[in-house]
Amino acid sequence: MGDPRRQRRKYETPRFPWRTDILTSELRLIGQYGLRNKHELWRHKTALSRFREIARSLSSLPAEQRQRLEKQLLDRLNRLGILPETAALDDVLDLSLEAILERRLQTMVFSKGLAKSIYQARQLITHGHVAIDGKRVPSPSYLVLRDEEAKLAYAPTSNLSNPNHPIRSAISTGGESQREVRVDRRGREGLEEGA
Repeated sequence: MGDPRRQRRKYETPRFPWRTDILTSELRLIGQYGLRNKHELWRHKTALSRFREIARSLSSLPAEQRQRLEKQLLDRLNRLGILPETAALDDVLDLSLEAILERRLQTMVFSKGLAKSIYQARQLITHGHVAIDGKRVPSPSYLVLRDEEAKLAYAPTSNLSNPNHPIRSAISTGGESQREVRVDRRGREGLEEGA
């Protein structure tokens, strides 16, 4: 049944949450990447700060231990597809939040053309229509590994695996047009297929 204790938060909140520039940048990212709420954004921001913290702490270690831990960190970020193979430790400090958000399953489904909008990508994932290597992944915030990128497709048991499905035909006709930014009624920006 699991541990009965209360689970800890996986994110840290901003120090100054009511600053206008922070609010607008967070809303822009939420709309652009189709996040459900700010908690998802803060979770990825906290993961990024942990990677940076590890990179900064490596400078104070002895040389042999530093090389081993530096290789582990760079290999992990390379496996996630956030950094290239030739990256150095300074590249970890230069990482942006968008680099992590681009590796989310929801963003990858939209960029591969499996969904017409970023919001439809989230819906298809949560409804079980998207699979990686034939195995369903129900979490839109799953970070897709570099090796799994080519294996991303519709689930074999999903109705959308049929190329004649009406949603697939709507996606394929709309997928050839360009992406543009739109603002919905709540003020969030989002990407949508435009004519």
